[in-house]
Amino acid sequence: MDDSPDDFGPQARITPRLIDSLYTEAMLLADEARAYFDEAGRDERQTLEPFARVGFACESLKVTTRIMHIVAWLLTQRAVETGEIKAGDGRRPERRLGNASASDPLVVGQLPPAAQRLVTASVDLYSRIARLDQGQIDSEPMQSPARALMGRLERDLIWNRGA
Repeated sequence: MDDSPDDFGPQARITPRLIDSLYTEAMLLADEARAYFDEAGRDERQTLEPFARVGFACESLKVTTRIMHIVAWLLTQRAVETGEIKAGDGRRPERRLGNASASDPLVVGQLPPAAQRLVTASVDLYSRIARLDQGQIDSEPMQSPARALMGRLERDLIWNRGA
């Protein structure tokens, strides 16, 4: 990997094996969610009250969104690991885990058991990935106060030289 200055130093070690395992889990969950919400869940959805039907549709979108954010983040980690992108670029805000809307427990409680299980599984996987994502940021070293002071002094000396 490239040790260029835009690498921010030590980070939480996310191994290729972990990335592959989580990617497989995410893809299996995506396939299971697609099969349920597009096919098997249709009959169950029709038995719900109108408000619960809307909740069913919203939760299916939230599950899909969570999984999409997870897969995008894992693909970024894979690209960092293979050297396609620099580690610092992989931690840029636009490459971090996307924000996913929370599920309302009252709405989820009105859904069929299979839908509840998928919502819970997507929330659980998203939470685990979010901890990994945050761990990368938390492990970045804080700038030394002494270095910050040195930088200010150097800038002041340069500015005052021209005066």
